[in-house]
Amino acid sequence: MRPRSHTNLSVTQMCWLLLDFVWLLPVMEALKVSPVIEKVSDHKDFKKLLRTRTNVLVLYTKTATSGDSHLKLLSNVAQTVKGQGTIAWVNCGDTEGRKLCKKVKVDPSSKHVGAELLHYKDGTFHTEYNRPATFKSMVAFLRDPSGPPLWEENPEAKDVVHIETEKDFRKLLKKEERPVLVMFYVLAGMNVNPAEFDGLKQEYNVKGYPTFCYFEKGKFLYHYENYGATAKDIADWMKNPQPPQPKTPEVPWSETGSPVFHLTDESFDSFLEENPAALVMFYAPWCGHCKKMKPEYDEAAEVLNKGVNSPGVLAAVDATVHKAVGDRFKISGFPTLKYFEKGEEKYTLPQLRNKDKIIEFMHNPQAPPPPEQSWEDKPSSVIHLGSEDFREALKKKKHALVMFYAPWCPHCKNSVPHFTTAAELFKEDRKIVYAAVDCTKGQNHELCKQEGVEGYPTFNHYNYGKFVEKYNGDRGEEGFTAFMRNLRGRDQEKVVKKKEEL
Repeated sequence: MRPRSHTNLSVTQMCWLLLDFVWLLPVMEALKVSPVIEKVSDHKDFKKLLRTRTNVLVLYTKTATSGDSHLKLLSNVAQTVKGQGTIAWVNCGDTEGRKLCKKVKVDPSSKHVGAELLHYKDGTFHTEYNRPATFKSMVAFLRDPSGPPLWEENPEAKDVVHIETEKDFRKLLKKEERPVLVMFYVLAGMNVNPAEFDGLKQEYNVKGYPTFCYFEKGKFLYHYENYGATAKDIADWMKNPQPPQPKTPEVPWSETGSPVFHLTDESFDSFLEENPAALVMFYAPWCGHCKKMKPEYDEAAEVLNKGVNSPGVLAAVDATVHKAVGDRFKISGFPTLKYFEKGEEKYTLPQLRNKDKIIEFMHNPQAPPPPEQSWEDKPSSVIHLGSEDFREALKKKKHALVMFYAPWCPHCKNSVPHFTTAAELFKEDRKIVYAAVDCTKGQNHELCKQEGVEGYPTFNHYNYGKFVEKYNGDRGEEGFTAFMRNLRGRDQEKVVKKKEEL
């Protein structure tokens, strides 16, 4: 006779057990979801989520289990982008979730996997997520939802091996029998933890991007320096790799048949005595802006230096060779253009950069417009910090968004008005500050280096003076404002939660 494995249960007991099981279902379902993923089923809660979070990726599933393949991956993504983006889950299979899905007009059952990923930005629908369902792609997307896809997402890049870690790099060199050409590059608008590759950058002398390194049997041989190369150029070089060829010395500007009068320390004063109206360009041979300007200056000189009844002449001085003249006129940047009348310096003219402007000026010499007022000197709600007060100022603020910049940087100039407007909107909030550091000023260069600044502009978020994360969002007013609004929304939620617990 078979022994009985359990006692008999009455119908009433069975009913209670069944009720207990039904009651536990949502609890069991919730346990499967990572705490960093927001589980939403009520429409009001959903609207609140979009109102308080500016960057939300929502997984809609047909049933409680049809999202299982996504949830583990999304949990890891949510943990990585914490503070920058939010991931939420809506189960359209339960009663409440079905109502919510109907209201927002989403039907994951129409998808063959029974799940759909939609992105919401600043409270409204932004786009369907249709990039690869991989950790790296999802993290990149949530850090910059409007940015371009990763290089490796391009189908044409399928034959390129994309290396994630130094360990993978070493492994590839060890196992690969064929020659390897490695390209070191950076992704704009995204924090790719460059410190992880600092050792490699130093080992292979990577000082700029892109840098190409050629390896044979795991051994580094050459840098490939043809940066403007086509696919054919690279393929041809790989068939017969050669070390970089010594560069042909550049012919000095004064020896190119230039119509400009090229002056020296010795000839400078006598030239100005002979020419009562002269425009002089102080330059350095290596200066990119000078190289760009030289053809324009030559063309203007062709007209002015050789023309009859010319209003004045054009001259140039290589201030890296003829240093006495450069020091005398306190030349600190290149190119610098100065206008002389009867041997006396009259104007410095930063606005003259092309042939027509130069000729126009020489016919009607006028004082240049006043220099643009620096950002620091303009009244605004942005506080400008330096190495001497950076730490103390930030310690007093719960949230600080700091812009590290260089005054000459075009991307910085584009960001300034948007950053300033965002600061104005939060000026009454004593816990928030928008700050800026000019990395070119005084000892600020060292401060910027300590704060991980590798390019301009760099935006860092601090909490009572402690670094939290890099801001890689949109650089418009909306992005800077939404970032801070998101942080304050979270602060308020925590306060409400604490009150409820009390």
